[in-house]
Amino acid sequence: MKRSLWKQLQIRWAGWQNRQRLRHLAHQVQAHSPKDKNLPTIVIFNTSSRLFALSQNAAFTLLAGLGLKLSGYRIVQFVCQAGMLPCVLGTNRQDYHQPPPCEACIAQTKRLTQAFETHWFRFQPDPALAHSLQGLGIEELSEFQFSSDFFDEPVPLGNLVLPSLRWALRCHHLPDDEPTRYLLRQYLLSAYSVALQFNRLLEQHKPEACLIFNGILYPEATARWVALQKGIRVVTQEVGFQPFSAFFTDGEATAYPIPIPSSFELNERQNRRLDAYLEHRFQGQFTMAGIRFWPEMKGLDEAFLQKAAQFRQIVAVFTNVVYDTSQVHANLVFRHMFHWLDHVLKMIQAHPETLFVIRAHPDEMRPGTAKQARESVRGWVEANAVNKLSNVIFIDSQEYLNSYELIQRSKFLMVYNSSIGLEAALLSVPVLCAGKARYTQYPTVFFAQSIDEFERLAEGMLILDKIEFPPQFQRNARRFLYYQLYRASLPFGKYLEAAHRPGFVRLCDFAWQELLPERSPTIQTILRGFREGGDFLLPEEVEWIAYGQD
Repeated sequence: MKRSLWKQLQIRWAGWQNRQRLRHLAHQVQAHSPKDKNLPTIVIFNTSSRLFALSQNAAFTLLAGLGLKLSGYRIVQFVCQAGMLPCVLGTNRQDYHQPPPCEACIAQTKRLTQAFETHWFRFQPDPALAHSLQGLGIEELSEFQFSSDFFDEPVPLGNLVLPSLRWALRCHHLPDDEPTRYLLRQYLLSAYSVALQFNRLLEQHKPEACLIFNGILYPEATARWVALQKGIRVVTQEVGFQPFSAFFTDGEATAYPIPIPSSFELNERQNRRLDAYLEHRFQGQFTMAGIRFWPEMKGLDEAFLQKAAQFRQIVAVFTNVVYDTSQVHANLVFRHMFHWLDHVLKMIQAHPETLFVIRAHPDEMRPGTAKQARESVRGWVEANAVNKLSNVIFIDSQEYLNSYELIQRSKFLMVYNSSIGLEAALLSVPVLCAGKARYTQYPTVFFAQSIDEFERLAEGMLILDKIEFPPQFQRNARRFLYYQLYRASLPFGKYLEAAHRPGFVRLCDFAWQELLPERSPTIQTILRGFREGGDFLLPEEVEWIAYGQD
């Protein structure tokens, strides 16, 4: 009991200390920022990365805004004041009618925006839209467009909110029942309210650019659509691939478009750096968005090896989380991941000589969080009796098997869009990719462009004695991974430290001058990206400062 009380006191002290640092930093940035009334304006919108605590993405938005303000931009924050009924993070999956926790969220918003001009928005119902939505089913609501005098084109509300509903409900297939229809209608009404008010904000302030979180969750997706309709540049932001790092792009951040010059080749120093990273990665020593998926890693046991010895070959099948925002980009060939798995099942049944090892994504059933999937690979396996097939081993999301050992024993991999496909290419293991992944923008894997091509490639790879592995796959995989880690991931680690809750952070104790571009490669890169229309990539001469010399 005493230990628990001490921990609670530590958490409260850390929270108070963080609030003090936020207030002091905001005061210092306001005092030392340029005061010219004709400064170029950037509108910032990030309402979906947290409710009442400081997440990594909320911190990245805050620090980027402070750095830009010190560097001569007027920053206007578009912020929510009970503006959605409900928002994505405030959706209660047990009771869709429960209102979001607006009071605590607004209090945190005020802390994070005290250095900036703020434009608060509240929910504004539209009776005509509400009437138009009545009586529509899930499919019709998901495709709904609304014509309005305020926009030159119909607002594609259904497309804008559908990924958020899937994310909030942790599933891809939505039941066509009244509770789900009600929630979808509320999202549509809230999105249109955001659209109208964000449109008015842009007309009032005429920014030269917007900085928007994620761009897929419905408030930010709607704001992005409005800005692009008005011809305003939109930069989106997501977590990067290093601890405490962020990714900025003019494209869609969750697709991670990374431009790599065709002439780029890793030099000896860069190769050593990448090899050192991979050595840790292949031991499971990595985090994503502050979460470590593998508390431990187990090798392939004797029972696995004995069973595998009964088959001609092993094919590993790596899945993803079906509701993840990356699936918006992945579902190019197949309608969704389970559509792909249905085709994989036919191959499993047609090739009893092959042992198929199906690996559920570690984030699918993340313990101790609300992110556990309602529609899971485990559920698909059980519903289709896949685990009863003699040539299948199913590895659930919380089984900490060494995936890299499995890769090295596999003839090839089938993946949807998981990052493990890139890592297999680094190990010179062939990969057949079914969904568009961030690494398929370069030749790194076999990427089918149609279902027929996927089945033809899979069948050929299954019957061939040896699959020819194109050498450019590994070369491109190394080039892409290096850029992803050391050019596209902008480090904020000098400003942040981990909080008690996984994935959340606190401000470090640093002087406001550390946010000046001459003192920060990260702020320098963000500033250059906005001023020069750049690509938000660390230049080679800066990457070694940002991430150390070796």
